[in-house]
Amino acid sequence: MTIFWIATIGTSLIAFALKFSGHSIPQHWLENPKIQRINALIPIALLSALVGVQTFTEKKEIMIDHRLAGVSVAVVALILKAPFPIFR
Repeated sequence: MTIFWIATIGTSLIAFALKFSGHSIPQHWLENPKIQRINALIPIALLSALVGVQTFTEKKEIMIDHRLAGVSVAVVALILKAPFPIFR
């Protein structure tokens, strides 16, 4: 067994343990308003980080390309509160 497979199995076990522990948390802990605010912001932070990394990097190099134009248009649309286009 190579180090790659050991790392893969170890990572899988850690992911399973984290998911299981998330389901094992008592309900009254999750009803705390502070925890609910934090849980509402986590997906936003993760998606923002993903967009930033995908927009400005490629193969461990910082790059500026056509994706920056798309993100810039999206930011302007958000600032102007433009409606989402729906085609029928």
